[in-house]
Amino acid sequence: MSASNSNLDTLLAPPAFGPLRIALGRAQYLHYKLFRKKRHAGFALEEVCGAPLVIVPGVLNPRLMRTGDFLAAQLEAQLGGRDMEVLDMGTGSGVGAVVAARYARRVVAVDINVAAVRCARANVLLNRVEDKVEVLEGDLFAPVCGRRFDVVLFNPPFLQGVPKDDADRAWRSTDVAERFAAQLRDHLAASGFALVLLSSFGGAPEFLRQFRRHDFKLTVAAEREYVNEKLILAKLT
Repeated sequence: MSASNSNLDTLLAPPAFGPLRIALGRAQYLHYKLFRKKRHAGFALEEVCGAPLVIVPGVLNPRLMRTGDFLAAQLEAQLGGRDMEVLDMGTGSGVGAVVAARYARRVVAVDINVAAVRCARANVLLNRVEDKVEVLEGDLFAPVCGRRFDVVLFNPPFLQGVPKDDADRAWRSTDVAERFAAQLRDHLAASGFALVLLSSFGGAPEFLRQFRRHDFKLTVAAEREYVNEKLILAKLT
């Protein structure tokens, strides 16, 4: 699937929902508050694409928030049948790294959140992919200075603002879009590409602006529409 830059703007525009979808969205949010919020804040055992995952407090749950689940589900189509080195930026629970390890030669997973790094390392061991996955702590590309990858995966913080704590970094940032776009080219192999998850829920326009500013070609690798949100997996070359 491909789309022009202008089409990407249209695809990621906040949806104009009718009364029924607005009501469904509110019902979904109420269900989350009543029944699922405690699960998100505590320890949980999830399964994503057949991979068991332990989720600890302070780490985004990839099933409850659906973005990690969606990204992982696209990796077979994007990485299958290729011998690649992959960087999973902002790995969180490690879901992207664990699933990518099925198809990649080598995966490096990075996160700035200490709790996420520990969680990802536990899930690497749980899924027995420690021979293929390395988990590093640090801010964006700092832990992989001088290294290049065939594929860079990124499920970024969507919201603009100062994070309240390490856990909130998964949601909120002031300059991640700018810094990621500025540094990405230096960490891609000659024929490499990035897969970045964007949502109509948050700051997709700023990510698109920064990608264009740094002359990346954008296409749509996958998309999915929910009651109150649309997700796009953007491919950058």
